[in-house]
Amino acid sequence: MSRIHPTAIIEPGAQLGEEVEIGPYAIVGANVTIGARTTVGSHSVIEGHTTIGVDNRIGHYASVGGRPQDMKYQGEPTRLVIGDRNTIREFTTIHTGTVQDSGVTTLGDDNWIMAYVHIGHDCHVGSHVILSSNAQMAGHVVIGDWAIVGGMSGVHQFVRIGEHSMLGGASALVQDVPPFVIAAGNKAEPHGINVEGLRRRGFSPDSISALRSAYRLLYKNGLSLDEAKTQLRELAASGGEGDEAVNKLIAFIEQSQRGIIR
Repeated sequence: MSRIHPTAIIEPGAQLGEEVEIGPYAIVGANVTIGARTTVGSHSVIEGHTTIGVDNRIGHYASVGGRPQDMKYQGEPTRLVIGDRNTIREFTTIHTGTVQDSGVTTLGDDNWIMAYVHIGHDCHVGSHVILSSNAQMAGHVVIGDWAIVGGMSGVHQFVRIGEHSMLGGASALVQDVPPFVIAAGNKAEPHGINVEGLRRRGFSPDSISALRSAYRLLYKNGLSLDEAKTQLRELAASGGEGDEAVNKLIAFIEQSQRGIIR
């Protein structure tokens, strides 16, 4: 049975799963669906065409499913979809999508979203991501699984942050961070492979060694990007254990629209 504080407002049409808890003075809009065992903190607003999965923890004063901060938005019924087991802390803002993109903002599973984070319209955040306090994502940002964004960092619209990468605190990111890479600074620059993170997640020594070799080709050998890609393909064809990871790196680079950090 759900526990709804008597001061909370649940608009007609909202759908709440079993054992949902809604705190004091929170507001849940008519087009919101909240999955089982999710908790919503006091004074939070969950609005828009928003679907939230199970076992999420939404902190006090969060604003989830608000209208996109895009002057082209004309009230279209765009969406926000949040997965399962996410922690979304105080004063976080997450907006719905726009019709100029896919029309949906997404957040995967098992993410840790700290206080004052902003996730703009049409962003796609994977799973097991950490967004530290005051990290700010402009519209259309894509963040891969297991990535970490440091506190006080700003991410330009349409930028992609690859899986298992890390962006240091107080960074300004205007181009893509390739998978497995550490970046930091204003403007953010590459600072090696995220070795410790990869070890914690079970990457083999051979895979980490292959990624280190790939990083040297990309950033340390004085090669042009086209020259580096040619040698990366040769590295990925070597038949080693790290081929899959290197191929992911190559695919990310080839799909980049804003270019990778250099």
